[in-house]
Amino acid sequence: MTLLMAVRPSLPESGLLSVLQIARQDCVSDPDAWLQALGELLRRDVGVEASGQGPSPLSDSCQKQLQGLCGRLGHGGRRLKFPQAPDPKEEEEEEDRDSQQRGKRRKEPEEEPAASDGERAPKRLRYSEREEEEEEEGGSEHESLESLAGGGVVVPVESHSGVGAESGEASRSPEDVRGPAESLELPKAVQDQVPRLQQLLKTSGKGLEGFEDAPPIELQLLHECSPDQVDLLCAQLQLPQLSDTGVLQLCTWLLALSPDLSLSNATVLTRSLFLGRILSLTSSASRLLTAALTAFCAKYTYPFCRALLGPVLQASGTGVAQTELLCCLVKDKSLEPATRVLMLEQILDLPWKEETFLVLQSLLEQQVAMTPEKFSVLMEKLCKEGLAAPASMACAKLMLTVMTKYQASITETQKLGLATALESNTTFLRKSLQAALRHLAS
Repeated sequence: MTLLMAVRPSLPESGLLSVLQIARQDCVSDPDAWLQALGELLRRDVGVEASGQGPSPLSDSCQKQLQGLCGRLGHGGRRLKFPQAPDPKEEEEEEDRDSQQRGKRRKEPEEEPAASDGERAPKRLRYSEREEEEEEEGGSEHESLESLAGGGVVVPVESHSGVGAESGEASRSPEDVRGPAESLELPKAVQDQVPRLQQLLKTSGKGLEGFEDAPPIELQLLHECSPDQVDLLCAQLQLPQLSDTGVLQLCTWLLALSPDLSLSNATVLTRSLFLGRILSLTSSASRLLTAALTAFCAKYTYPFCRALLGPVLQASGTGVAQTELLCCLVKDKSLEPATRVLMLEQILDLPWKEETFLVLQSLLEQQVAMTPEKFSVLMEKLCKEGLAAPASMACAKLMLTVMTKYQASITETQKLGLATALESNTTFLRKSLQAALRHLAS
């Protein structure tokens, strides 16, 4: 039934009705509440009047739990309600009430227009006016949710998104026109804990004495923040200005959080904690920074690749210090094989340059477990880059490493391409060496 719902537009209506008729006959002999509910939805989609009869797919205990949940959400501030068939009189009254409210609160923040089907409205901070309106609407919401909990089948009705969008645009105040960065705020529970977090980070940056593994309870509030809010919190906490000791302590706390951070929030934290710090290195990274980065990378590999590995290798200011740190990181024995595969995939998606050859050589020296398809992509790009960079000693070393470490996986065609690229590289280097020797001799 789920498959039929997905491909319904491409099916002939007569054939679909025949299948639904057979399914209805089967339900009579062997009732299946979920099968019957999906069948009713399909009949309604093709324009056949649904019977609306039959047992609810929900068990009695599930219905009771859902009724209790609906009772708590009915007067809440999240605007959770299922769409109902529009009543013309109610629509007119609601439009009049909305126009009056817009006139009174022309300068107050307002909600976004209702999202169309398949879209989720962005999370917005709740204002006192919103809460008052939602309390007024709580009765109808509660009634709608109770009907679902009682076992009735509620079918969404297409909303008039175009009308809502037009009215929302017309009534948008100057505060709404401003960019999201200007209007973004932290949740009140998080904002109240910012001074406490600032004090904790200030204390942790003074030394390793009293180093704690257990994270402060205030850091649990990170789970309530969106990525944009985490970015704002990082700016308020001045994470890029933390000492290396403070970075290691904060990473220890973040890695101990339960549940784990979302990938989006971990990406924001990776960028804020490490990216600027690494790009500004003029000498070898400290052991504290290396330990913090390695631990964070081992747990949050995808955020590390997305927010750090790629940007550092593509940055114009990447030099010896940055390359040395990345080479040290990819060679760390604590990294899982899957972590190195993700790193390799990230590097294969980047344009290569001298620093990329060095980091990739350090990574491939660890015998990365690749599928034949992934190895084929690596060889194709390596042969191409080898011909494009005949003057690169690092590229020559990389090709030799692949020929040595992955000899059993290289096909005859790949051997030929690699030999051609290596010969081009070696010829150029040999000529350069001979020219240098002649210059010295003269």
